[in-house]
Amino acid sequence: MKKLLFLLLFSALSSAQTNVIVSIAPLKTFVDKIGGDKIKSSVMVKQGSSPHNYEPQPSQMREVSQAKIYFAIGVEFEKVWLEKFKNQNRDLIISNVTKDINKTEITEHHSHKDDDHNEALDPHIWVDPINVRTIATHIYQTLSRVDEKNRTYYFDHLDVFLRELTQLDNALKETLKDVPNNATFMVFHPSWGYFAQRYHLRQLAVEVEGKSPKMKALIQLIKEAKKEKVKAIFTQPEFSDKSAQIIANNLKIKVIKTSPLASDWSENLKRLAKAIANKE
Repeated sequence: MKKLLFLLLFSALSSAQTNVIVSIAPLKTFVDKIGGDKIKSSVMVKQGSSPHNYEPQPSQMREVSQAKIYFAIGVEFEKVWLEKFKNQNRDLIISNVTKDINKTEITEHHSHKDDDHNEALDPHIWVDPINVRTIATHIYQTLSRVDEKNRTYYFDHLDVFLRELTQLDNALKETLKDVPNNATFMVFHPSWGYFAQRYHLRQLAVEVEGKSPKMKALIQLIKEAKKEKVKAIFTQPEFSDKSAQIIANNLKIKVIKTSPLASDWSENLKRLAKAIANKE
């Protein structure tokens, strides 16, 4: 009987999942790809909310208390909340997946610049599949350090995911192959800078740092969009898009809702590329 109880206890312990919390839905997608059924993951920023000013719910703070790892990706709310998470759970391992990725300044339109404007680094590193290779490697390293007995499992999942990322990169290049270098696509919030850099495109942003443009800047944007033959404006459900609608109405172009926070991350990038290439 004792032997049976020991075996049941050992089985329960060996199959126990590591509790993991991530900041945004795409990062949950990456963590789940590598962690598989060895982890239990939850996402902090709920759908429709903005990671710029998110405030965790009490139920999420309880999850923090029980978590082993928090994967941080450098979105704005983490600047305030990471320290609070650590105070909530002293044993929490905070893993920064942005290490070794060169962040660039948020791409903005010259007409938005104000004298008191400080250049900010763009946190949206995950919209570039090559950056996600680095993110995935950091996830693997942290999981295999915390749960060493499953290191081989995590490595095998990492290997599969890295191949998927190569296939995605190739598919995006194929979709965009007839789009001229430095072709402009218009966005409301400047979230797609790393995607634009990777595929030799240029994002023209309506809004920067949460501020919609004044009328003079809006007129300038409309002129530039017309000159660049912009076909659509990409807006996010997390932000108001009143200015984008004004531009779209003036240019008689469509507004496409798409979010860099979508959980179907790879399909979302494919949709974006097809819309830019006018293949939708």
